Amino acid sequence: MKLIERRELLEQLKDAQGTPDIKIITGIRRSGKSKLLLAYMNWVRQVDSNANIIFVDFRLLENEPLQEYHALHAYIENHYKEGVANYICIDEIQLCPQFELVINSAQTTEKYDIYLTGSNAFMLSSDLATLFTGRYIEIAVFPFSFAEYRMYYGEQELQRQFDEYVVQGGLSGSYLYKTEAKRKQYIRDVYNTIMQRDLVEKYHIADHEALTHLMEYMMDNVSNISSPNGIAEGLTHQGIPSNNHTISNYLDYICSAFVLYKVQRYDVRGKKYLQSLNKYYLVDSGIRYALLGTRNMDFGRIYENMVAIELLRRGYDIYVGKLYQKEVDFVAMRGGEKIYIQVSDDIRGEGTFDREYSPLLQIKDAYPKYIIARTRVPKYDYHGIQIVDLAEWLLE
Repeated sequence: MKLIERRELLEQLKDAQGTPDIKIITGIRRSGKSKLLLAYMNWVRQVDSNANIIFVDFRLLENEPLQEYHALHAYIENHYKEGVANYICIDEIQLCPQFELVINSAQTTEKYDIYLTGSNAFMLSSDLATLFTGRYIEIAVFPFSFAEYRMYYGEQELQRQFDEYVVQGGLSGSYLYKTEAKRKQYIRDVYNTIMQRDLVEKYHIADHEALTHLMEYMMDNVSNISSPNGIAEGLTHQGIPSNNHTISNYLDYICSAFVLYKVQRYDVRGKKYLQSLNKYYLVDSGIRYALLGTRNMDFGRIYENMVAIELLRRGYDIYVGKLYQKEVDFVAMRGGEKIYIQVSDDIRGEGTFDREYSPLLQIKDAYPKYIIARTRVPKYDYHGIQIVDLAEWLLE
């Protein structure tokens, strides 16, 4: 399999090197967490030939005896070396029940630099504070970005390659297959594994059919404002009886597996966060295409979904902006930085362009404002708003 260096993710691990925090790599299955950990270990060996890396890959049968937490603790302590930097690197840590006792003990000794990966639903952000008594850092891994896709395949004609990426998505394991049918089957297999192991088994979901229909409904409605009540009504109308309580729980479970990302609304004028009517974005467009094909393919909403995931990949907190009766697709914040973004498929029509830029013109602060669309032309300025081609923006 061809490997590429995921520089930004690797830099996050390098920046955290030597800190007392537990470094935890999280993300959807098959997004490259294990490969990132191996790449970091290789870098450590290059910069410090004396480093002692205690590595356990729980996917290997030979490490099954270490799945008893006392055995894992003894293994780590027996492999500790005095006088050098000691690293603990464990892949699929959740396969060791009560692993947190081992990790908390190791962190308390202050002898180790600790790095973990875990299958998404067993290493949730909501669980980490409970599992670990000390500080931890989360490194979020997403499927390949468009820039990484071009690194993998080599740079070709930009717009044509972008169209291919929309369909193929960023689950790089699918790139090994030569036909579209086999690529789609690989993605469906990953998706089914997530549904079964990370959702049905973890949360003891009895109504598999309702979960399946909910997920298809959400993929059909990416980038639409949603509420559990509205979703339950939509599913009931399709002949799938449901209620808002069940839908709310299932959505939380799906987000816990990093399949969907919930984005709240933000009142731009009042500068406050709103609790009702969220949007949900799918982690990768290739999943939707593999499961649903071109059914109800609204490219404007697909492109908005891609921008949402790219903003998250770049470390922004994102919100849906509300300005009077208008909507701003994204208010993105990172540290002291704030940007406003509208996303569109095609802005050549006068009415479409007016609809996209008029909410931005009503925002009176000086933070940058963008319209990101399939312009296929270089970036230009319109009354202080930057108009940017989507494919070009994804490469910035």
